[in-house]
Amino acid sequence: ILGSTGSIGRNTLEIVRRFPERFKVKALAAKHSVTLLAEQIHEFSPEAVAVFDAKTARQIEQLLPAGCRTRILFGAEGYATVASWESASLTLTAMVGAAGLLPTLAAIDSGKTIALANKETLVMAGSLVTALAAARGVAILPVDSEHSAIFQCLQGQRQEDAIQILLTASGGPFHRRAGEEFAAITPTEALRHPNWSMGAKITIDSATLMNKGLEVIEAKWLFEMPPDRIRVVVHPQSIIHSMVAFRDGSVIAQLGVPDMKAAIAYALSYPERLALGQPLPAFSKDMPLTFSDPDLAKFPCLDLAYEACRRGGTLQAVLNAANEVAVNAFLQERTAFTSIPVIVRGTMDTHVPVDDP
Repeated sequence: ILGSTGSIGRNTLEIVRRFPERFKVKALAAKHSVTLLAEQIHEFSPEAVAVFDAKTARQIEQLLPAGCRTRILFGAEGYATVASWESASLTLTAMVGAAGLLPTLAAIDSGKTIALANKETLVMAGSLVTALAAARGVAILPVDSEHSAIFQCLQGQRQEDAIQILLTASGGPFHRRAGEEFAAITPTEALRHPNWSMGAKITIDSATLMNKGLEVIEAKWLFEMPPDRIRVVVHPQSIIHSMVAFRDGSVIAQLGVPDMKAAIAYALSYPERLALGQPLPAFSKDMPLTFSDPDLAKFPCLDLAYEACRRGGTLQAVLNAANEVAVNAFLQERTAFTSIPVIVRGTMDTHVPVDDP
């Protein structure tokens, strides 16, 4: 599990905890969450763990009991080693941002099945990742709730019959806020997502709708669908996780309560389904399902992502990098919420793209 101390990683370990007869944790990777990672090592006894740097590795070692056999690795080499750990059959990659790319490539190169929760891997290097997966015969199973939904909707269907992906978005915390009020948005406000519990970076991306733009690019690579056939639909209730339209006019949707465990479990157990005991949506008159188009004037990041997706090549990686820097600056209160798309736009305008290989 790459990113074991984040939201996806913790939910994954909860599934392992509930189904010990099905799953065994062989290796973990995290960044700096020393105390939580030490607790995970104590509970799951992985054979190896990787952290960001030597200092963090020493801190982890000091928290482990004498005689603990878990190998503690660090740095880029440590992450790659854990991602391709020999005794593991599946690697769940849930590291945040660009950091997930190289470990995911290492896992694919070693022949692991990939449960992909790091969308930036495909945003930055979709052509390289999918080509390597094809060459190694590796399956990439989506973990993002939207892409898991699309994957489920396509089961038993012919790919050529699918004409459109309908990618749902909650709209984030500012869906109904007036655009002229956006300049005053604070990090604290932006981190209050109405439906989902996620890490800080992804939550800010959800607030700007950049997260949905990155998901458009991810869907392009996962499902071989051009961007003009991937439509974003704002669905504030987050009950329909996404839909697929077919050429006979049928639309298949995947529904569920907004909880990542179902999507994670489906990737871990595919093609089986685990008895998670999740509650079903209410399906009553008090549960409306509403839809609208995204407001691109208020959320220009989505439009920028579509542009990068259409133009392709290295512009997608530049979009992702500029967004990571801008979001970090916003979280540190060094720039305004409304500056995030301005920074991304300016960076894209200075870049001369190189086409996909």
